[in-house]
Amino acid sequence: FGRAGGGVSRAPVARGRRGRLGNARRRGWWACACAGGMSETPRRGRRRGRMSAFCGGGPLPRLLLWVAASAAFGGALTLARGREAGAQYFAGYLVEQSLSVDNLCVFSLIFRFFRTPAAAQDKALAWGILGAGVMRGVCILLGAALLERFTWLLGACALVLLWSAWKLLMEGDDDDAGDLSDNWAVRLCRRVIPVTERYEGERFISAQRTASGGTRFTPLLLVVAVIEISDVVFAVDSIPAVFGVTTDPLVVYSSNMFAILSLRALYAVVNHAVASARFLQPSVAIVLLFIGVKMLLALAGVVEVPVGASLAVVAGVLSAGVAMSVLYPKKPQGDGDGETQAAKAAIAGAV
Repeated sequence: FGRAGGGVSRAPVARGRRGRLGNARRRGWWACACAGGMSETPRRGRRRGRMSAFCGGGPLPRLLLWVAASAAFGGALTLARGREAGAQYFAGYLVEQSLSVDNLCVFSLIFRFFRTPAAAQDKALAWGILGAGVMRGVCILLGAALLERFTWLLGACALVLLWSAWKLLMEGDDDDAGDLSDNWAVRLCRRVIPVTERYEGERFISAQRTASGGTRFTPLLLVVAVIEISDVVFAVDSIPAVFGVTTDPLVVYSSNMFAILSLRALYAVVNHAVASARFLQPSVAIVLLFIGVKMLLALAGVVEVPVGASLAVVAGVLSAGVAMSVLYPKKPQGDGDGETQAAKAAIAGAV
C-alpha cells in the first residue's frame, strides 16, 4: 500500500473498519436493550409453557430473573462504556423502579374496577408492557433529539419533576372511593371501543356482534387500553426524571425498559404490600425534587452534581423510605383506602 500504481492508503481503511465496528457495537447495545421487551411479548401454547417453566413457574423467580438481567446489563455497560455510563444506568433504573410503585397501584385499581379475572390479568399486563416499551422508545428518541437542539427544554423537564414532587408530598388522605366511571381515560376508551358486558376467557374479540354485524370486544381490551393511557401519564414524570440523570438515549431507554419489564412479576409479588409502604411515596417525591433541583442548578451553571453522588442520593433516599415503611407500617384503615388513593391520584394526574 502507498506504492506507485494507485495503491490505497491503509489508514482510511482502518478508520472505516473502526467506524463500522463502532456502529455495530452501538446497534448491539440497542438490540440487547430491546431483546428483553420481546421476551415479555405475550405467547401462546407450548412456547409460553416452556418459558413459565424456565422462570420457575411463579412470579418471584421471574422477578429475581429480571433483577439479575438488569444488573448484568448494567455491569456489561460499565465494562464497555465506563463507570460514568454504568452509574447513570443504575441511577436511572432505581428512579424508574421507584416510580413504578404508582403503576402497581393503578394496575390493582383498574383490575378491581373492571373485575378482571386473575387468569386474564397476566395477559393484560403483558400487552400493556409491550405497548409501553414501544411508546417510551419513540418518546425517548424524540426527546433526546429535541434536547440535543434545545437544551432549555431540560428546564421544562425540571419544572415537571418539581410539580410532580409537590403533588406527591401534598397528596391528602380524604379522597373518596376508587370509582373510575367518570375518569377521562375510561370514558374515552368506552366511547371508542365497543365492548361487551362480560369476559370470554383471555380473548380480546368477542363472539357477539353489533346489531349491524360489526365486531365487538371483550372488557379485556378496554383494560389494556386504560393501562396504556395510564402509562402515558406516568411517562410524563418518569422520562424527564431519567433525562435529569443522563441524556444518552441508550441509557435512558435501557433503564426504562428493564424497570418496566419487571412490573409483570413485581405486581404479583408485592401487589398488596405496596399500599402499606407509607414512606415510599414521600421518598419518591424527595428523589424527584432532588433531580429537578439538580437539573436547574446545572442549567444555571451553579454546580454540576457528579453522577456517583446522584446515584448515592437516589439509592439512599429510596432505601430509607423502604426501611421506614417496614419499621413503621401503615395501620389498616378499611378496604384498600391507601392503595385506592394513590392509584386515583396517579391515573388522574393529567386531568
